[in-house]
Amino acid sequence: MLGITQEFSPRFLRRYLNMYEEMMGAFKSYIDDVKSGDFPNEKEQY
Repeated sequence: MLGITQEFSPRFLRRYLNMYEEMMGAFKSYIDDVKSGDFPNEKEQY
């Protein structure tokens, strides 16, 4: 229903959201921020 997986799509289920693409975009942004040193910054640390 939320589209978390791409491989499993039964006929009786209607997708209302493509959360897989949203999650993958968020993961990529996080990885890019960590690799570039932008995360965590001084405001996000104790």
